[in-house]
Amino acid sequence: MDFHGYSRVKISQSPQPIGWFISALGMAQICSWGTLFYGFPLIAEAMRLDLGWSKPTLYGAATVGMLLAGLAAYPVGAAIDRGYGRYLMAGASVLAGLLLATWSQINNLFAFYAVLAALGCMQAATLYDPAFAVIARRVGPLNARNGITTLTLWGGFASTVFIPIIQFLIETQGWRGALLAMGAVNVFVSGSLYYLTINPRRDAVVPAATPDDIPAAMGRAAVAAAMRKPAYWGLMLAWLSYAFAFASLTYHLFPLLVERGLASGDAVLVLTVIGPAQVAGRLLVRVLASEAPVRKLGSVIVMMFPLAVIGFAFAPPQVLVIAAVAGMFGVANGTITIVRGMAVPEMVTRHGYGAVNGSLVGPTNIMTALAPLGAALLWQASGGYGAVFVAMFAGSLMLCAGFWFAAARAPR
Repeated sequence: MDFHGYSRVKISQSPQPIGWFISALGMAQICSWGTLFYGFPLIAEAMRLDLGWSKPTLYGAATVGMLLAGLAAYPVGAAIDRGYGRYLMAGASVLAGLLLATWSQINNLFAFYAVLAALGCMQAATLYDPAFAVIARRVGPLNARNGITTLTLWGGFASTVFIPIIQFLIETQGWRGALLAMGAVNVFVSGSLYYLTINPRRDAVVPAATPDDIPAAMGRAAVAAAMRKPAYWGLMLAWLSYAFAFASLTYHLFPLLVERGLASGDAVLVLTVIGPAQVAGRLLVRVLASEAPVRKLGSVIVMMFPLAVIGFAFAPPQVLVIAAVAGMFGVANGTITIVRGMAVPEMVTRHGYGAVNGSLVGPTNIMTALAPLGAALLWQASGGYGAVFVAMFAGSLMLCAGFWFAAARAPR
């Protein structure tokens, strides 16, 4: 069977259904995101109350982990390009489980930072981007959109499933017991699913190069060739700007809304709108725009980010109005995840997906780690969120400019 130039590998046993492949990856992603990302604020708060460590000290460790996740993104993607996705994602899940178990025994700040730094590397090997690369290898990058969209729908439920479970475990077993349970989920659920689901023998064959395409290459050669394309640098600017605007707004949205005049309870209500809106946006893309070119889909979606910043800055401080703005932000953020997953094969190159995408994701993750701190310093220097709004709006405009440039220069 041919997929636009990607021939399937012929195997002796009956092929694993693609629906099961995506569903199993999705279940594993719920567990990975729920335990390695969404669980941190809950555990950190329990540690603060138990050990007396300050919130900046606790979140500083998370920042270190995110920085290392950015540095690990390229080698992870390159390894998946070479067919090591099964061992990489399954092994990282097992190591993550062991690190969570180690975390449960920590009383020393240095050890805490060391564990969180190592967990950042495990995040780079288990969350969306490596899973996108695994899907791209399985069906070919140009045919990965439906799988990536479905995977993000699964991942969208991670916070809904795991936040109440982890909070219950903290209340009944303490934060140390909760970490042990989270570690077991990574070892026995995520690790098993990744190992049983990802099979390099069922991957699509790498396509032959065409006169208009870059040489069929992997690793640094593929990245070097992609860097010669203007669309690559447009996407780099777009994703860096997105990371700054998104991370600044997400991490500061609660105090920002309170400063604008919302009561604390109303601000929490607004925050609860974003998660379901992300899932709704992904469903809309799947139903209404499953075949739309990514350059056109993304060109529309990026416009929603500056509109959301304007809404948060100037809309009347009434809960229903601000909740509507939060819904628009959630839809935009949910759908941009799909665009990020498909932008490389549709706008830059279909060769070396993991390495090329990793070279874009790495700087983005580093920006995501640094942006909340930068926004906090700007707030402190200016005495309010007005200057932060200006910076976020500028970032959202650069997101639009970068993506539109990439779309204009991308091959049709």
